[in-house]
Amino acid sequence: MSKASSPGEEKLKVLALHGYRQNADAFKAKLGSFRKFLNKYVEFVFVSAPHTAAPLEADGEPDPTQRSWWFNKEDRTFKGTNKGGPAYGFDESLKLVEKTWQAEGCNGLLGFSQGACFVGLLCDLSARGLTTMKPQFAVLASGFRSGSLVHLNYYENKVQVPSLHIFGETDEIITKDMSESLAETFLDPEIVTHPGGHYFPAQASLKETYVEFFRDQLQQHLEAKELQNATEENSFHIEERTEELETLAHGQQGGSDSDSD
Repeated sequence: MSKASSPGEEKLKVLALHGYRQNADAFKAKLGSFRKFLNKYVEFVFVSAPHTAAPLEADGEPDPTQRSWWFNKEDRTFKGTNKGGPAYGFDESLKLVEKTWQAEGCNGLLGFSQGACFVGLLCDLSARGLTTMKPQFAVLASGFRSGSLVHLNYYENKVQVPSLHIFGETDEIITKDMSESLAETFLDPEIVTHPGGHYFPAQASLKETYVEFFRDQLQQHLEAKELQNATEENSFHIEERTEELETLAHGQQGGSDSDSD
């Protein structure tokens, strides 16, 4: 049996991006059941955003555990529904995520809320060759299009990587139509809805959907890897044979020169 048909020997590495006011540890904890479903196929890499979110109360102290990927309002806060604002801190977050992606050797992206918005932007940047990241697939939960002015041209072409979009029918923070609008920027998106609100669903009824998506991505990853290895091996043999022929030709040429002296 070929390696590509036995996807138990290797796992996908998925970079997971948390939502606004979350952090790596909090997001990892919230995805506990989800991660257990996929333990056979996926290793998740969690990273915290580089910016501390503003305090909830105007006169409060910032909580260093509440992080943000960027801010889209002049008061350096973030709201998914805000349109036409800035994207303060986005470049720092992009550099951090690119560095983590390369260091960990990731294959795909997963994001929740602001993190899902970020995943959408990263996929578009990759498609245009504007980042070193090359995600093979994306999972976007409670995602939405960024309304920041600098991001408005990111959604002109459809992203062609396989994508799974998850959102709640009664989400009041990121409404269903906002998540649908982001899904429309992907080619052939797979959509999963749940009756709840703003959270990442991991009920048993969704387990098979999640497993099937990641199992398919692992299968494709292994097949692509096998094809690449075969191509590289074939290329090596061609180069080796070419060198042999060149050496042989050079030897024959040297022999004829000595005969003529």
